[in-house]
Amino acid sequence: MRLKGVLAGALLLASATAGAQDIGFSQFYANPLYLNPGLAGSAIAPRISMTYRAQWPGLVSAFTTVSASYDQYFEDLHGGVGVIVMNDRQGDHGILRTTSVGAMYAFRFQLAREIYISAGLQATLVNNALDWNSEYLRFPDQIDPELGFTYNTGAQAPASTSMWAADFNAGVVVSGSKWYAGLAAAHLTQPNQGFYSEDRVKMKFTVHGGGFINVAEEERRQSSILLGTPIISPNLVYQYQGGFHYFNYGLYLDWMPFLVGVWFRNGLNNADAFIFQVGVQQDYFKVGYSYDVTVSKLANSTAGSHEVTAGIMLPVPEQKKKVKAIRCPSF
Repeated sequence: MRLKGVLAGALLLASATAGAQDIGFSQFYANPLYLNPGLAGSAIAPRISMTYRAQWPGLVSAFTTVSASYDQYFEDLHGGVGVIVMNDRQGDHGILRTTSVGAMYAFRFQLAREIYISAGLQATLVNNALDWNSEYLRFPDQIDPELGFTYNTGAQAPASTSMWAADFNAGVVVSGSKWYAGLAAAHLTQPNQGFYSEDRVKMKFTVHGGGFINVAEEERRQSSILLGTPIISPNLVYQYQGGFHYFNYGLYLDWMPFLVGVWFRNGLNNADAFIFQVGVQQDYFKVGYSYDVTVSKLANSTAGSHEVTAGIMLPVPEQKKKVKAIRCPSF
């Protein structure tokens, strides 16, 4: 799903056109600000979201990503404000690290009685850092056919091993009482990420949507002891970046306080993974886990992908006029 330049010595560092795909989380709505800046403040209440993802731990050059965000709706601003911090480690022992801090604002207005629109803009500061002195950074010219890595490399360090860039995203979300849909565009200015020569990040487009189907006609119970009314939520997330298409089809069963989900992810010409999710929500706290079962040609090597999420929803501050939350899945 996400190949953002695993370091393979000089084969990557000397390339001016190293392709890159953004991090692909499996629990889309557990990390709402990353999915779409239009979701900032969508829960109305102050919300803290945290995600840890270990992708392909069976490979030496695995990916590990940590994300944390905070967002809240402010009545005086007529919209939501959010902040998201991310750290992504790539290559053997995290030789390549990407750290970003983003802030966003989403203006919200009511289009009809049950229909709301939230449009958001995000500004992000990104740092790409290369650990050039790492003992795990190796090059083809170090290889002896019989003895392995024995020679000194002739590769030259880039002029800078730490690069800063500004990045911008935008998104809009439309929601009704039992449905939601969104559109987001990331990397609007396509910042440069190349260490040796210009290599601009490709724009990413995301379309997502889904709905809620009550299995029973009764109203959902909110008891912390009894199970709520079971709700089925079908979902679709489509993403396009750098010539690659990714389709994610999912189905949740939300039976408070439990949630289970099954997703399938594929490109235009290849299947990628089945995704299985479980989650628990209790009062103001939730925690979720998902596992990606790789079904591509890498199936025997990756050991899948693990993702753990946690969230805290604080009480809604007192409001002059009650504003409804945009209803979306929890994970």
